[in-house]
Amino acid sequence: MQTIVKKRHIDSKSIKKKIAIAVSLWLFNICLSQSAIDTNFSPLAKSVYLSPYGAELQPPIVRMAAFGESQQQLMLRFDMLGDETHNLRWRIEHCDAQWQPDGLPEGEFINGAADGPITGLQFSFTTRTDYVNYYQPLPDPYASFTASGNYLLTIYNSDDGDSPLFSRRFCVVEDLTDVEVYTSKPSGAFGDFNHDQQIDVGVSPKSNSFLATQASYYKVVVQQNRRTDLMRTLPFQGYSQGTMLFQWAMENIFPGGNHFRYFDLSNLWAAMYHVQRIDQLGNDIFAFLQPDEDRSRKPYTQYNSLNGGMKTNIRDRENPDIEADYVWVNFSLPMERPYMDGSVHIVGDLTNWSLGDESRMTWNAQYKTYIKRLQLKQGYYSYQLLFLPLGGQEAMTAVLEGDHTVMPNSYTVYVYYISPGSRFDRLVGLRSMNFAL
Repeated sequence: MQTIVKKRHIDSKSIKKKIAIAVSLWLFNICLSQSAIDTNFSPLAKSVYLSPYGAELQPPIVRMAAFGESQQQLMLRFDMLGDETHNLRWRIEHCDAQWQPDGLPEGEFINGAADGPITGLQFSFTTRTDYVNYYQPLPDPYASFTASGNYLLTIYNSDDGDSPLFSRRFCVVEDLTDVEVYTSKPSGAFGDFNHDQQIDVGVSPKSNSFLATQASYYKVVVQQNRRTDLMRTLPFQGYSQGTMLFQWAMENIFPGGNHFRYFDLSNLWAAMYHVQRIDQLGNDIFAFLQPDEDRSRKPYTQYNSLNGGMKTNIRDRENPDIEADYVWVNFSLPMERPYMDGSVHIVGDLTNWSLGDESRMTWNAQYKTYIKRLQLKQGYYSYQLLFLPLGGQEAMTAVLEGDHTVMPNSYTVYVYYISPGSRFDRLVGLRSMNFAL
């Protein structure tokens, strides 16, 4: 009888594992059929960082190496919960300007391998939650990108039949255009003078670029912070002394938003900024943040934050990569009644800037409060509470954060070159800056 019970237990675990793999593959196939976004397919993969080598807080953007130069690398770092190691692999594929995989053969976008094993790992040390920290420079040291544009990195677990763990977007840029960005309060018929921000762009090919000056070959996209729902394609308006102007249209107007909310989990022995209390139960640590509030009617007060970013950090240890612990962080937003025409989301790096289940808060009728619990590694985190209308694609800051023209949002301008007969969309210019009047 004992043998039968044990066999059933093993079969049950096997079935659950197969279901988890099937679900992750199903989600992965859905993402491939749509525009790629940063997505976690496995709950075991945590604290994913992809950034230029040596610049952890910068977005994953690298320049294509010129002849005779070495390729600038990206550094990938993430955790897998548990005390077992896994046979993990990475794979890179090229995407078009809409972030859809374009099927370009790897021999046409990289000089070297477009996939390989993840070789760097280290075990967590003296933490309540066991995990393995993985790291990998990309691409390989002797490889270099031969095509600019959008790219998708996917990490697979070969122990589970190459089931995807997560995917991350990054860009490779050719410096072939001069990109001018003009920030101002809205002018003309579009936007609100006190609450919105206007981003106008001028693009001109460099003299040695051999790019055409036909505006129909160019696509200019502006992104606010790291939000994938707030990326606008700007319409062409005309030329001025050889410069293509993308300005003075509704697409140039962005909501100002508000400074990002912020909390600090660096110290688990004492509650720090925006943390109300910390409890420990067995091997689990719980942090309860101070209740959030509706800031839409409050005056604007500026302070420095990470504009939605995150950074692993600990106060009493030396190596946060393997000595920082994991904490169940509890968010709350008291309200008399729930929204019936949309949902509330916690948006930032901590939720991959998602507007799905990963970031959605749920309504607790007993306490009249929106709540959400996330498992996060010790460190600094910043976020906003965004409202997503039913059926909408773009979330709103006005409902819970308020919009302010003076907010120093980060803007990134992407300039794509899409010429007839080309096999891929080139990224020929990029400019990042903070909004300033």
